[in-house]
Amino acid sequence: MSCLFDSISYFLRINSFETRQKICDYLEANNEIMSGLDTKLLLQLEDPNYISKMRRTTTWGGAIEIKAASNIWNIKIIVYIDRIHNKKIEFIPISGYYIGSIGIEWQGNHYVPIVRN
Repeated sequence: MSCLFDSISYFLRINSFETRQKICDYLEANNEIMSGLDTKLLLQLEDPNYISKMRRTTTWGGAIEIKAASNIWNIKIIVYIDRIHNKKIEFIPISGYYIGSIGIEWQGNHYVPIVRN
């Protein structure tokens, strides 16, 4: 699969393939990922075949998929890019409302879920 989808699905308690497909379905339906931004146009600028490539289990996900997941599941996703210095990016649903939050860490080329005991 992909470490991003594995990390998000860890908290959702669904498999990473299903997580990936739901995110791709959301993007394909041209749902907003950010207020005032045309999702379809953004993805076409990135790559005309963006969604079909993202559906492949070998394709890595990134900020677009994190933002879509935040919107779909109404969760705040905190991506730590340097936990020592508390550098992070917070993804909040477009509605501004979220039911919980999850943390994942970006390690330069790999995402891992942050599990708190």
